[in-house]
Amino acid sequence: GLDQPPCLLGAEHQTAGRGRMGRPWLASRGDSLTFSLAVPYAPADWSGLSLAVGVALAEALDPAGAIGLKWPNDLWLRDRQAGSGRKLGGILIETVAQAGGRLCIVGVGLNVRPLAHPGDAAGLETGHACMQELDPQAGAPQVLHRLAGPLLGALLRFEREGFGPFAAAFARRDLLHGLAVTTTQPGLAGGQAAGVDGDGALLLRDGAGCVHRVASGEVSIRPVRPAREAA
Repeated sequence: GLDQPPCLLGAEHQTAGRGRMGRPWLASRGDSLTFSLAVPYAPADWSGLSLAVGVALAEALDPAGAIGLKWPNDLWLRDRQAGSGRKLGGILIETVAQAGGRLCIVGVGLNVRPLAHPGDAAGLETGHACMQELDPQAGAPQVLHRLAGPLLGALLRFEREGFGPFAAAFARRDLLHGLAVTTTQPGLAGGQAAGVDGDGALLLRDGAGCVHRVASGEVSIRPVRPAREAA
């Protein structure tokens, strides 16, 4: 149980949102849902928390599996081609000290409506996906209603049991699995994504068959696009 009640703050419009690595996250009124859930938190191990949160969100929004998870903290709407898709939302987890422990703040941003972009209604050029592609009637309040309970439940389970109970569900939605990817991590140019370990660290297999762990949330992972064959 919780020593104090969780605090949930949501918005359909924001002007100073912040994403991972300090990037801005802007949301026009009604186009997106942004919310933060703050809970007193004391897990034995924080490793893999963003993946567990991603699993909880994806399962609540789309049990069928159309939403993929891109390590470490993005939700993508999958396209037909394996490993491809468009970004649907993102997760930012922060902690702050409080009397007697720490407060965990889970920030979530989700695209709800298509971007107003001439000639690109489906977001194929901009890389934008939205909830209305899965549910044409989706609105920010309804999406928040679907997410709040499952997210809190997942946080409580993670606090008790860690990443283990979420590993199989993450593997089913792992967007990068089997793809050649690059990374900005010093000393590791890239490799083939081979899932995650028990702590939620990304595993990369290099050309020699050696497996490397990528544990830092500050690493940028991008799929390698194959060169176009000569005509």
